[in-house]
Amino acid sequence: MMSNPQETIPLLALKDINLSFSTSQILHRLSFDVQQGEICALIGPNGAGKSSVINIINGLYQPDQGQLFFEGHLLKGYRAKDAPHLAIARTFQNLALFKKMSVLDNVLAGRILKSHQSLWGVLLQLPSIQQDEIEQRSKVEHILKLLDLIQWRNSVVGTLSYGLQKRVELARALASEPKLLLLDEPMAGMNAQEKREITAFILKINKRLGTTILMIEHDLPVVMQISDHVVVLDYGKKIADGTPQSIQAQPEVLQVYLGIDVGQVAV
Repeated sequence: MMSNPQETIPLLALKDINLSFSTSQILHRLSFDVQQGEICALIGPNGAGKSSVINIINGLYQPDQGQLFFEGHLLKGYRAKDAPHLAIARTFQNLALFKKMSVLDNVLAGRILKSHQSLWGVLLQLPSIQQDEIEQRSKVEHILKLLDLIQWRNSVVGTLSYGLQKRVELARALASEPKLLLLDEPMAGMNAQEKREITAFILKINKRLGTTILMIEHDLPVVMQISDHVVVLDYGKKIADGTPQSIQAQPEVLQVYLGIDVGQVAV
């Protein structure tokens, strides 16, 4: 059967994913798509399996059964080392930064795969290597400007506030020019002002760069405000999948599975 040429191929597709550890079933026949250019939020109570989904997409976990597609291609033997080559980047719940290095150097670390430098070229100080370094730094400066980090470019990361460090981690992930950006609780531990700022940056990344974003986030008002698509998990199973408006039209989902009143998350 021929596929419809007008049919849109999702950037990411999970098909009947099962994952278990020992005797515990973590994910059960999970399927959902993420379309190119959208912000997709993965929500649900603690223990629903959300981080496990991110870890599968990033290649850290391998499912027991099911298929993972990226840009229409089935990923076979997929591992975490392959993710950067597919232009998949992520941030973590807990900061994973080089605390004694500057903001600039942390973000430059995200450009490793984009660099054309070689050991011999560096040792011989070839003009091509010097030009490459100029280009890499130019790209990083653009990202620092996008995320309003210019004034902290030379600051040691460990001396910055938590909110700024989260922004640096976001900048480093962006430095690899991802097609898909995975955000694991980007607003965890932030105060109200920091949440407003990171929300604005997520929207800016999506709109200006066209980066597709899949995020886990517990702040439901933010999720409903900025997401194009919401997937709800509970005990490793998908219980809802649709637009924020359609999710809000299912109060039992929010009340039973998330323990909140649907009125609290109205856009």
